[in-house]
Amino acid sequence: MRPPTAALSVAGRGVEGSLPILAVVVVAGIGTGLLFLVSLVAYGRRRSRRHLLISVAVGALLARSVVGAGTVLGYVPMPVHHFLAHSLDFLTAATVLYAVYAYAPGSVPNASG
Repeated sequence: MRPPTAALSVAGRGVEGSLPILAVVVVAGIGTGLLFLVSLVAYGRRRSRRHLLISVAVGALLARSVVGAGTVLGYVPMPVHHFLAHSLDFLTAATVLYAVYAYAPGSVPNASG
């Protein structure tokens, strides 16, 4: 089943069906997907918790691109988009800040990785 898609946006009236916005989201998704793959390779080589945290943060950014594409294509309503996108922003920031805090030299005595 295909969701109803709006005609191309005119004069900034919305994102649903907008080809320029979809192009930006797709390019961002490809770039983030490549970064996610690199982070998974790094985690696979190091097998450390800090590398896992980096992969989680980059994975959240990739999920944000998927949500954005779903919104432009009409699968994700705008209120759900905002909730998910901002939740993923929070997850990304919290994960990065935790990794910095937990693995800074001398900050947590038992952190290994």
